[in-house]
Amino acid sequence: MKHTLKQMMVGSLFLSLIATAGAGHAWAAELKIAYVNIGQVFDDYEKTKKFDQELQDIGKKKQEARDAIVYEIRRLRDEQALLAQDKKADVQGKIEAKLKELEEFDQGAQQELSDKRNTIMQEILSDIDALLKQYGERKGYDFIFNERAMVYKTDKYDHTKEVLNELNNEYKKKKK
Repeated sequence: MKHTLKQMMVGSLFLSLIATAGAGHAWAAELKIAYVNIGQVFDDYEKTKKFDQELQDIGKKKQEARDAIVYEIRRLRDEQALLAQDKKADVQGKIEAKLKELEEFDQGAQQELSDKRNTIMQEILSDIDALLKQYGERKGYDFIFNERAMVYKTDKYDHTKEVLNELNNEYKKKKK
């Protein structure tokens, strides 16, 4: 959930207006407001945990492939050290090719993991956004804030656990 500085300022300004103008006006007293700790929801969402594990598994496989290239470079260097001077140039060409392969592998692996992570994060944040909209509509909330757009909160408006439970329940249903 990306929030621009302008959106956060408008939210803060709105809350300030409610606080200063508010308590005596009927419209302010009728507002139904909640906040949700988005960071906690993101971190404790079962889909996040599943994707974290998948990324770790992919990372391990990439590391194994990288280690194989590094092993081959070391093997070639050891071989080169034992060769006669006139034969070392051939092996040096192979070593340089492997070093280039390693560099390209590192760049590709980093880009692939970064792209996958970004795609997953967008998907998870989209799930959270959609559920918060449904949750707010179903529960009749006028506003749901996260900590970044709030100056003060009391725990009585915290709906983080309830939102997280619903998000995880929906994920489990979709998984089946």
